[in-house]
Amino acid sequence: MMIDKDARYLESHEWAKQQGGNVFTVGLTAYAIEQLGDIVYMELPEAGTEVTAGQPFGIVESVKSASDMYAPVSGTVVEANTDIPDNPDALKSDAYDAGWMIKIEASDPPEFEDLMDDAAYRKFLETEA
Repeated sequence: MMIDKDARYLESHEWAKQQGGNVFTVGLTAYAIEQLGDIVYMELPEAGTEVTAGQPFGIVESVKSASDMYAPVSGTVVEANTDIPDNPDALKSDAYDAGWMIKIEASDPPEFEDLMDDAAYRKFLETEA
């Protein structure tokens, strides 16, 4: 299972990476994408949207289910990856780089430190299995 050692994780299987300053890139983990199966629809927020840590920022639907995607940090969406809804297969091939969903300028950057690191997320996945 691919886990990015530079990212931090939520129990709902989103990841966040600090890009510089207070900007964080956010996406779905390889585990989440594998569990979803074929993704048929995705809804991402537009730039300028305010998000709150632990609250939904978008929706992902697969042939199996529909799920909310949760923000790892609070702040303002500065960019959304508009290529992903039209090409969800990019998520399968590169969940942690090309497969990013949104970039958030954090209003409370220390929230990032509260997320699971790669070792904690790996342990969490073991309890999920």
